[in-house]
Amino acid sequence: MDVIKVSARSRTSAVAGAIAGVFREHGRAEVQAIGAGAVNQSVKALVLATSYLKERDGIDVACVPEFVDVEIEDKVRTAIKLVVERKEGGSSDELDELDQLDQPPEDEVEKQLMDAPESDLLDPSAFD
Repeated sequence: MDVIKVSARSRTSAVAGAIAGVFREHGRAEVQAIGAGAVNQSVKALVLATSYLKERDGIDVACVPEFVDVEIEDKVRTAIKLVVERKEGGSSDELDELDQLDQPPEDEVEKQLMDAPESDLLDPSAFD
């Protein structure tokens, strides 16, 4: 798998398409950038690629940024590498379902409030 190299002059949409394409083919993608402008373009492209993969393929991805040393013209430079992988864990729909299991139904909450002993209720006159 080739590393997608991004410069400050790279077109965001072209990089996003490359990220999505490499991810579809290999199940992961790596983006490399040196310098603030290149990292900026990379992150914007990553946002676009994430939406492409989510909307068109139903795939949730996550990005793990890393530092990596790169040799260019016999000099070692530090680059940012963005590793794009399938998101681990449940989907947000699954998490919503789990949250609902922890909460009693609304009518039960209302019944509990109505059945609460008088001593548990706030007396508004206590604030005067």
